Amino acid sequence: MNLIMKMLAVPATVLALWAVNAQATTDDDIAKRLEPVGKVCIQGQECAGMSVTAAVGSGGGMSADDVVAKHCSACHSIGLLEAPKIGDTAAWKVRADKEGGIDGLLAKAITGLNAMPPKGTCSECSDADLKAAIQKMSGL
Repeated sequence: MNLIMKMLAVPATVLALWAVNAQATTDDDIAKRLEPVGKVCIQGQECAGMSVTAAVGSGGGMSADDVVAKHCSACHSIGLLEAPKIGDTAAWKVRADKEGGIDGLLAKAITGLNAMPPKGTCSECSDADLKAAIQKMSGL
């Protein structure tokens, strides 16, 4: 029986040493996987390494043509779900009169209207960018 105990002691020792080593590696791997991959920045607060994003979000100044092409034309070029079409000044005027002019249209664009999401999917657009896009599309 003494021989069997000796034969089992060697693999048990090797297994114990391997487990301790494997645990250390696992802890390091876990720590590495838990490292943050990004950072949430809040507009108006310092955010190291994110100056480009902050500049865009604070009214970096997209042209009206860029905003319309990238964010508005998908729906407004064909009048999807009764969206006023680009260049249809009469339809835009009816909508503007109902909402209180260009500023009323801007308020609806910021919060979203019917199927249009807030800011019409242009979350990086400033209010001035959106207003310029509305004026470009409406002709008002």
